Amino acid sequence: MPFQHPEEIGYGYVIERYAARKDSSHARYLVLKSGRFLRPEWPHAEHFARHLIDDSATITDVELEALLGYEWRSRLTAAWLIGVGRRATFRERIGDLLLASEFCFSGSAYCFALARFGTHADAEILTAYLDHYLPRTDLRYDQPAALGALLRLDAHLGTNHADRFTQPDGLWDQWVNALAHLRDHPAYTPVELRRWTDLQCDFANGWSRSSPPNPSLDRPADSVS
Repeated sequence: MPFQHPEEIGYGYVIERYAARKDSSHARYLVLKSGRFLRPEWPHAEHFARHLIDDSATITDVELEALLGYEWRSRLTAAWLIGVGRRATFRERIGDLLLASEFCFSGSAYCFALARFGTHADAEILTAYLDHYLPRTDLRYDQPAALGALLRLDAHLGTNHADRFTQPDGLWDQWVNALAHLRDHPAYTPVELRRWTDLQCDFANGWSRSSPPNPSLDRPADSVS
């Protein structure tokens, strides 16, 4: 897909305003990538979350498109804002970007957004992604995040899209076991991938513009995507 710097369309400010914004000692995109905002002991959690929620409500569709049209930092940030704000009008755009897999890191944020939308259409996008990329055992893209999101949607929708991927010796096992050091790695089990997606979505569900974060969130495992 073509991409361009937001400056080229008159929205150069969105990088500093949304992606590089510092609500802690780190740029927002780095905090989102690391998942440190999910750790209850992180001292900047409340400040970070409140600004993320506010921006997800106030950012315009045009500003989001400007972010989605650039590189991984801006795309990751945009996808998180879309997911937190449940901007379901971006479903097709997010799905196209996920399937294209042009940049590292941003794909896990697309999966989060689809999990937040929570519909059968989102499950179909994730299923199509896994159908395409799980057989490619040489590619380490966003298969873990996609499976975690699909497992959450299956539980929410009462469907079983993920079953054929997670059956013993199925596509998921084959993809994981293609690298010897990942075999039996606890972070790559379907249960753990679902837990990680749940943590992300529960974080978004547990916040409003007038409420504190959900104190019951467990400390997450290191990101596997």
